[in-house]
Amino acid sequence: MKKAIILTLLAVLFIGMGDVLAQCPMCRSAVESGLMEEGNKIGIGLNDGIIYLLATPYLIVLVIGGLWYRRYRRSH
Repeated sequence: MKKAIILTLLAVLFIGMGDVLAQCPMCRSAVESGLMEEGNKIGIGLNDGIIYLLATPYLIVLVIGGLWYRRYRRSH
């Protein structure tokens, strides 16, 4: 039962990733063309936001893995 739920969840996540990944190059090129103008603060903030969004899934996996490992070590 758990395997079916996990596989379904992974399938749903991977199906929707095509739309998400397609947007990054478009945003980046729009921001880079906007950075050529003087005084454009929005482009700098958007680039920082992209880095933040990139790091978030890795931090979540790291925390969950750390908690899982700690729980495993306590049980043995």
